[in-house]
Amino acid sequence: MGNLNVAVLGKPGFGAGLGKKGTASDITFYNLKRGEDTVTFIEPTKYPERLAPLFYAVSIAKMAILVVEKIDAAFGETALMLDSAGVGKGLIVLAGAPKEKVAQLVKGTLVERYEFFEGDVNGLREKMVSMASQATCDPQEGNEGGCVAVDHAFNVKGTGTVVLGTVMQGTVRRHDTLRAMPGGKIAQVRSIQKHDDDFETASEGDRVGLALKGVQPEDLERGCILTSNASLTSTKEIATKAEVHKYWTEPLEAGMVVHLGHWMQFVPGKIEAVNAKGDCREPEIKLSLGKEIAFLPGSQGVLMRLEGGKLRVVGKVGLPKGIVA
Repeated sequence: MGNLNVAVLGKPGFGAGLGKKGTASDITFYNLKRGEDTVTFIEPTKYPERLAPLFYAVSIAKMAILVVEKIDAAFGETALMLDSAGVGKGLIVLAGAPKEKVAQLVKGTLVERYEFFEGDVNGLREKMVSMASQATCDPQEGNEGGCVAVDHAFNVKGTGTVVLGTVMQGTVRRHDTLRAMPGGKIAQVRSIQKHDDDFETASEGDRVGLALKGVQPEDLERGCILTSNASLTSTKEIATKAEVHKYWTEPLEAGMVVHLGHWMQFVPGKIEAVNAKGDCREPEIKLSLGKEIAFLPGSQGVLMRLEGGKLRVVGKVGLPKGIVA
């Protein structure tokens, strides 16, 4: 069984032609199932008025479908979000915008690697199913535990606490004991569902519903990471290097209010110190966050500034151990 998570960007409602509507809030999920293969399409319903839904959709996607109706600020911001989040695989669907202009504007970003798709919606759907069938991920062996990024949590009568989320790394098994990070609450996995079918395991890239024992829905806000991986850490203070993309014109300065994104976590914070060392595109920065962010050492985060005007994506940052004492 293969599953593929795909961010559908650029044209509101485009995902409705690709799959059956599922959970809907500021992001909307559409599900496509063919035999044992599944595709989960994620659309940022409340974008562009809010940046967070765009980040949420991109942060859990393995690839993207970028529909381009016109060249505007939202198109540019979306391309830079995909680049900063490291989504290097995708399709571009032209819906009015000239191909040459689109290719020119995405040059130098990961979106430059995307394939232009010229078929119809039916052909696109079939292509996604074919790609999902090639994305089969078997349970991973060894002691490395799984990490699930939670996007929704609620109570189901007769079942108890249920979370919907995405396995970002490793494998989760039924009866696993998971830590909820940040926070440290402990939960046990009672059951695992993928697209309404019961399974014993779920691996990286799977969209899951977990029935949990030992926690309440209010303990598991969006962005919470459920994990059995002892390497996962969390902190409110980070020292790291930023990679500011070339379209960002405002130099990073101490005192700036920013957001740091990683695995469905969209955390507000402030830049405490900046050392550009003559290169404003790769400054060393210290961040103080409003709450802890959970990550595996060596991961990557997206740096955003909501007061940035038409462009709110600053670039990317490394998430090393880098905890400030």
